Amino acid sequence: MKNIHSWLMVVILISFPLSLFAQKPAYVLFREDGKKVKYEKMVEAASGADVVLFGELHNNPIAHWLQLELTRDLHDNRGEDLVLGAEMFEADNQLIMDEYMSGLISEAKFEEEARLWKNYKTDYKPLVLFAKEHDLMFVATNIPRRYANSVLKQGISVLDSLSEEAEAFIAPLPIKYDTSLNCYNRLIHGGEMTGRPGSINLADAQAVKDATMTHFIQENWKPGRLFIHYNGAYHSDHFESMNWFLHRNNQKLKIVTISTVSQDVPDELEEGSMGKADFIIAVPSSMTKTH
Repeated sequence: MKNIHSWLMVVILISFPLSLFAQKPAYVLFREDGKKVKYEKMVEAASGADVVLFGELHNNPIAHWLQLELTRDLHDNRGEDLVLGAEMFEADNQLIMDEYMSGLISEAKFEEEARLWKNYKTDYKPLVLFAKEHDLMFVATNIPRRYANSVLKQGISVLDSLSEEAEAFIAPLPIKYDTSLNCYNRLIHGGEMTGRPGSINLADAQAVKDATMTHFIQENWKPGRLFIHYNGAYHSDHFESMNWFLHRNNQKLKIVTISTVSQDVPDELEEGSMGKADFIIAVPSSMTKTH
């Protein structure tokens, strides 16, 4: 009877559709050259960095989940030396952020008064809560959007008219950048990222954001610390943009970059995504969105 039972189990298993045992990965992780790599290797590399630039697709749930998971693992490795910062919070809201982190104001007041992105509660609140729970600094790095919008409409020279109080929320003036870098040249001549005609003002507005975010990273970093920054992938892809500003000010800074891409089939990295970052997260294009 025992042999008959074993034989029947084998027949049943063979008869099952093989597709029931196939797994669909939520993401596949690659190195810059397109070779697959384990998540643990990314943690190891990030743990040894001075700055980690985590480039996300703003509405991608896998990128946001991995941001939180990586932050947890980096905290396990680096403890109180870890500093968090994000594009999604504007520099003039740093006081509100600090008051919330210290417990001076409530969560409700923080969420009411800070100019939060519409996907804050699903995508960025877990990171803020993690920092608060572990008493970590969270830096609001981005230029206030009203100034970035003025640059988009009037050009970078409009910043010269700001008050000293306003200048405290952006990178030191004058802000100079290399327009020949592909990340800015595309915006000047093509505008393909936004689907509208390119212009120097578009590149200026992008550069002002990059310069300001890197300024506040460097203001809050010192040797021995690890600063993990969450930003849209365009701000750090191809080792340009924020990377360029960081290395211009400190060539010895060890930076690890991460990018997120969406592909119909994530099992092999598409040629166009090669070289985007040290580590590239490929997510199925069918993945649900957070907004």
